[in-house]
Amino acid sequence: MRYDLDSGERLAEAEGLALAIGVVIAHSAVLPVRQMQPNTLFGSGQVENIAVWCEQHAAELVVVDGALTPIQQRNLEDKLKRKVIDRTGLILEIFGERAATAEGRLQVELAHLDYQQSRLVRSWTHLERQRGGFGFLGGPGETQIEADRRMIRQRMGRLRRELDQVRKTRTLHRERRGRAPWPVVALVGYTNAGKSTLFNRLTGAEVMAEDLLFATLDPTMRAIGLPGVEKAILSDTVGFISDLPTQLVAAFRATLEEVTAADVICHVRDMANPSHAAQKKQVLDVLADLGVVDGETGTSTIPILEVWNKCDLLDADELSELHEASEGQGAVILSAVTGKGVDLLEVELTRMLTGAAREVSFVLPVSDGRRIAWLHAHGDVLTEDDAEASDAGPMRRLTVRLNPKELGQFANLSE
Repeated sequence: MRYDLDSGERLAEAEGLALAIGVVIAHSAVLPVRQMQPNTLFGSGQVENIAVWCEQHAAELVVVDGALTPIQQRNLEDKLKRKVIDRTGLILEIFGERAATAEGRLQVELAHLDYQQSRLVRSWTHLERQRGGFGFLGGPGETQIEADRRMIRQRMGRLRRELDQVRKTRTLHRERRGRAPWPVVALVGYTNAGKSTLFNRLTGAEVMAEDLLFATLDPTMRAIGLPGVEKAILSDTVGFISDLPTQLVAAFRATLEEVTAADVICHVRDMANPSHAAQKKQVLDVLADLGVVDGETGTSTIPILEVWNKCDLLDADELSELHEASEGQGAVILSAVTGKGVDLLEVELTRMLTGAAREVSFVLPVSDGRRIAWLHAHGDVLTEDDAEASDAGPMRRLTVRLNPKELGQFANLSE
């Protein structure tokens, strides 16, 4: 089984990234690099071919699906007489355009400054006629912030302090949610796997869900009801991607840390994509970086449920093979678009969230309405009857099924 994207799949993904910010693709091609040239990455003949393609198709921007050094980027721009950006710059541009919250924009700006501090940014105005954006590709009034490294370092210092405060706030929110009675389910997966569509299907929300790479950037949380679980919190997260820029991995750490606080992780996979095996490996690699998955053994500290999405795009034979492959793996096959199989997902989530539950008996004063009501609201009350009266007055005996988290919360409630 192949776990790495081949050249054609990488090219298709790069085209998707460009389309995600409204760039019109005039021409695309795979160029084999037998020996990397330190000055231009490509050989002189390949650079000439690129220049010819640019002239033939009146292209204004060249995107290289790989990492360019500042020297390589500058030399290619000089030879091609066009703006050149690499994969990191393209992903940064997408993130800059999509980040909606103040925190998201702080994270993107920090990543951008980290990327740009060693690069010369010149003013290229042509894309402003096509699209808005965060300004990474240049535009009218663009300031030459790279000319003053000290100013960049000062700005990055301020951003890091602000993001540290965001992390502290997020930690407090997680701790507060940890004391709350509701379990957290996090949706993770490769970008464009259908996480936001599934999120909308489960919650009835209207989170942006389009056939675009990185349609979701800022994490969103909503309450959902599950069979046997009164309330759970569902979290939609940013999609992962191969070769995610290191600047963004660090900058979005606070966002991705939401995954580490989940009770269950739903790994949503696009099974209609021929590269789904390679995409799974990329997601597991990121989870390993977060400390959720052991990179060597593959074991996870948080239960992971695989959700095999987009079954509506498969033919009968492919769907049959998928069902055979899912046996023994505990995967749920569904279509977030049509809703087929979503009920099975809800049942499986309930099983995973309540699997560690056990029956506990409590004898409480009838006057202790607060704790009795809590047990009814958050546990599965199996029996309830009168118990022998005590000095506290009439008593009630309740047998309740609680998971360890709920049992701990009830103990805190008792104090």
